[in-house]
Amino acid sequence: MNRRRSGMAAGAALLVSLTGVLPVAAQDTEPMGDPVRVGIITSTSGPLQSYGDQYLAGLHAGLAWATDGTGAVNGRPIELVISDDGGSPETAIAQATDLVGQGINIIAGTVVSGVGVQLAGFAAENDILYISGPAATDALTGINRNTFRSGRQSRQDVATAASLVQGDGGTVLVFAQDTEFGAANVAAVDAVLGPKGFTTTSLLVPASETEFTGFADQINQADPDLVFVAWAGETSGAMWQALNQQQVFDTAPVATGLGDTVTWPFYGDAGLGISFLNHYFAGAPANEVNDYLVANATTVDLFTPDGFVAAQMIVRAIAEGDPTDTASLIGALEGWTFAAPKGEQTIRASDHAMLQPMFTVRLVEADGAYQAQLIDTLAPEDTAPAEVGG
Repeated sequence: MNRRRSGMAAGAALLVSLTGVLPVAAQDTEPMGDPVRVGIITSTSGPLQSYGDQYLAGLHAGLAWATDGTGAVNGRPIELVISDDGGSPETAIAQATDLVGQGINIIAGTVVSGVGVQLAGFAAENDILYISGPAATDALTGINRNTFRSGRQSRQDVATAASLVQGDGGTVLVFAQDTEFGAANVAAVDAVLGPKGFTTTSLLVPASETEFTGFADQINQADPDLVFVAWAGETSGAMWQALNQQQVFDTAPVATGLGDTVTWPFYGDAGLGISFLNHYFAGAPANEVNDYLVANATTVDLFTPDGFVAAQMIVRAIAEGDPTDTASLIGALEGWTFAAPKGEQTIRASDHAMLQPMFTVRLVEADGAYQAQLIDTLAPEDTAPAEVGG
């Protein structure tokens, strides 16, 4: 495909509403075939709304990139039917049921791990293609042949963090929300750091909690050798402020993922001393795909590339397979290696793990603001999760 696009072509694919049915405009006047309708289920409201917004921004930019600005594959426009799951598995399943009832055979999205697991089961039961979004739970990898993922998973996060951990073991306390995402991180920490001599304990907080002082005190009382923080959503600011105020950073080294940009100030001065695991920030990769994303996505943040990659996968599946034949869509994606915003990525054929570069970063202060600075890029094989069933 020609990679030289005009600003007009990119803009036509991006200037659409983020609700309802979203056709991606074609850039020529030749007659088009019937649209291929693709269901997108993600959070455009609720506690993870910002993640859903990032995902959708990447999705539209990725669709423009992957179709050379036409919004069409093999002469058929791609029509996105977007639904807001609000973070609810029940809502997502009801929406997926409606989409399948409309004859839609491809569904992508969700930023919530618990929603992703439910949609994966639905995909297998209804024999459709499902491409999960930023939902990080390891359970999605290898769960069934119908399910793929466009983002990273918890094992890759923890493997990246492990590259920063020094010492010969001790006790690591996982501080996380009591959700599918939190549980996945506890299991991943135990699997990755256990063989390195660490004993894993956990402190899991109700997802609805907004006051964290008492929990910070519990971390101090536990006196671990390492604290691994896995957090998602709009309460992250209050959580980090509580850890700062209770001087948790003086109790033990803290390993965590660098969140989306709005959370950076909440780490406080202690954040300047942390080396973070990271799966994306705009300045980490250096390649033409990332340049395009940064120039064209309406929001560029932690989960924007997950939407971009989802679009690349949708276009690949439709271009190489039959939109009405799920087996051919699956076959088009298995084992595919492609250039993504983060760099070269591969969909492992055996269990559909998304092998991808990961990053370690630090925060620096410049002109009164926090900025991310790349420490290292880890190759896909350095953080690849163990093969499911292998």
